[in-house]
Amino acid sequence: MSGQSLAADLTLTGGDRGVVVVVAVIALAALAVGYVLIREVLAAGQGTLKMQDIARAVQEGAAAYLKRQRNTLLVFGTVVFLLLFLLPADSGGERIGRSLFFLVGAVFSFAIGYLGMWLATQANLRVAAAANEQGGRETATRIAFRTGGAVGMATVGLGLFGAAIVVLVYTGAAPKVLEGFGFGAALIAMFMRVGGGIFTKAADVGADLVGKVEQGIPEDDPRNAATIADNVGDNVGDCAGMAADLFESYAVTLVAALILGSTAFGSKGLLFPLIVPALGVVTAMLGVYITRARAGESGLTTINRSFYISALISAVLCTAAAFIFLPSSFSALTDGTQASTAGNPALIAAVAVIIGIVLAGVILWLTGYYTGTEYKPVKEVGKTSLTGAATVVLSGISVGFESAVYTALVIGAAVYGAFLLSGSVVVALFAIALAGCGLLTTVGVIVAMDTFGPVSDNAQGIAEMSGDVTDEGAKILTELDAVGNTTKAITKGIAIATAVLAATALFGSYQDAIGKALVKAGETFDPTAFLVFSPDVLVGVLIGAAVVFMFSGLAINAVTRAAGAIVFEVRRQFREIPGIMEGTGKPEYGRVVDICTRDSLRELATPGLLAVLAPIAVGFGLGVGPLAGYLGGAIATGTLMAVFLANSGGAWDNAKKLVEDGNHGGKGSEAHAATVIGDTVGDPFKDTAGPAINPLIKVMNLVSVLIAPAIVGWSVGADASTGLRVSIAVVALVLIVVAVVISKRRGTAIADAPAEAANRP
Repeated sequence: MSGQSLAADLTLTGGDRGVVVVVAVIALAALAVGYVLIREVLAAGQGTLKMQDIARAVQEGAAAYLKRQRNTLLVFGTVVFLLLFLLPADSGGERIGRSLFFLVGAVFSFAIGYLGMWLATQANLRVAAAANEQGGRETATRIAFRTGGAVGMATVGLGLFGAAIVVLVYTGAAPKVLEGFGFGAALIAMFMRVGGGIFTKAADVGADLVGKVEQGIPEDDPRNAATIADNVGDNVGDCAGMAADLFESYAVTLVAALILGSTAFGSKGLLFPLIVPALGVVTAMLGVYITRARAGESGLTTINRSFYISALISAVLCTAAAFIFLPSSFSALTDGTQASTAGNPALIAAVAVIIGIVLAGVILWLTGYYTGTEYKPVKEVGKTSLTGAATVVLSGISVGFESAVYTALVIGAAVYGAFLLSGSVVVALFAIALAGCGLLTTVGVIVAMDTFGPVSDNAQGIAEMSGDVTDEGAKILTELDAVGNTTKAITKGIAIATAVLAATALFGSYQDAIGKALVKAGETFDPTAFLVFSPDVLVGVLIGAAVVFMFSGLAINAVTRAAGAIVFEVRRQFREIPGIMEGTGKPEYGRVVDICTRDSLRELATPGLLAVLAPIAVGFGLGVGPLAGYLGGAIATGTLMAVFLANSGGAWDNAKKLVEDGNHGGKGSEAHAATVIGDTVGDPFKDTAGPAINPLIKVMNLVSVLIAPAIVGWSVGADASTGLRVSIAVVALVLIVVAVVISKRRGTAIADAPAEAANRP
């Protein structure tokens, strides 16, 4: 592979440094705009005292959960921080920088998640209060969207600022240091996704099964002890988890682009991936501020219009930037290593970015079609409720499978289209990374769309629990909640697309790391080691696919166990606390929040260890070729599985909304009970396992990139040690087995529960 000799030799001219400084300033401007949006949201009215009391309980529960999660992650993060010092690096400064920026990435990821949670819990009652006012629909939509806009600005601001600082300080060594930054962001995001997903869906499933199905009371009825935990879960799962997830997507895609860009285009390739998202920051600001609901217009139409306008402007600006900043021939890239490659670097970069932006728009439409209440798939799922819960479940699974095929084909077409832009493998992989950067130009608006969902959901919950909202206000909040379900599904689809582009680019980074390590060890790099017709590589493919299934199963099973505990507790309270159904007795909300917190944090270790240790076991045990196959299997299977889980869950959720709006018998009918069952099946699909696959495949790719030099160093050359490699693989495998066995043993808790605990009231 050409480009092996380019390492830390890159230097930046004064003009280049000026570009990076401008990028950093734009990142700080995004943070400033985010602060302005926060002030605007907090200035809105907070509604009645009863609304404020309910919101305060949600705020306290969410803060308590994230505080305990922070303490858990501190231990894990410290261990990984120290282990990174043991991995090979070209210099001591590079090794220190990689570990330090691992911490920076981890802290930024958690901070974004915490901000998303905190602001959403402040905005939910303000949205509920706004729905009661004159022009409530427009005001409530604006507050909910600008809440997400503030988090979106923080996401792009911190991601871009962190990357710019690394490039300024480390220059040629920046890609290696950024591996640590991206790894920290991805690892923490995965934990927040899994933990928050288990919390929110355990509470949601438990509340629905006992409240809606057994007691026949509304979703957010204050008589249900799980309602506060359910609203807390929306914030720690959908807000904190997704905000951290999208931040790490941002960081990891930049990492892959900078690694490949520095090899393909030299210093220009190191800087252009910073310019593209910087322009995206500008268009995201525009997208947030132009989102204004028009009278009689669907909230989804309003939000989608802002997305498409900002995406179109991004495409124009990024194309102009490519032709201004990049030369028209590779021979002009004086410090690049692709001078002999035919083609136009500026044109390649511009088209690649446009492919990413177009991909975002297509995914938005495709996901909206399969999960929106106004389209045929969800309407068909709703109709099947007339024949029972089984047909609802089957139709939702069918929607998930079908949508996964089309989404995977669209993503595959984008990846292949970007790859075809150059005959050079390195440049083609860089083009894929640039497509990811193009998609990232929409992240500021995407985060706003995602946060809109849980804020609207919580607002409706506060309104229902307080009883202080007018009929018109309740209607507005119900509409916003349905829109929020679709926007959440859309952002999951785009997050999956981002994950695939980033993971594919990181796959190229892994191959690049292997090649450089072999050259350093005095060996010749043989790309045929990655060919799938080699039996050991095929074994790696199978293991990678299997890990995705195991990870998904562990996440869903964790929700099953936690939800079972919630069901027992809520039943107990209905049975033992006098006057709950009459409204004279007060449920013990705090006990349910504590159960969700305890169980979700206890379940974090197993999927986390699987994500980090599985590539270590395969790489050190089977070698670099099988590890490449492992990554390929994980990316392919993870794409299909994530889309299937997210879209089937989204279809079930909105089918339930259709029935609750009066279709097929409305609330309280047998059809309603059937869709509630479908929704409870879909909850861990779309909000726990599905979204967690995004950071999973990126964590595994980053671990592989980080350990690649060590695998090569201990496989060939003077430092080769088969015993050391095998020992590391065995230890990793044993730890995985022990973690899975412990997790499975916890699965017997429901079966072993005392008979009286399972009795229904």
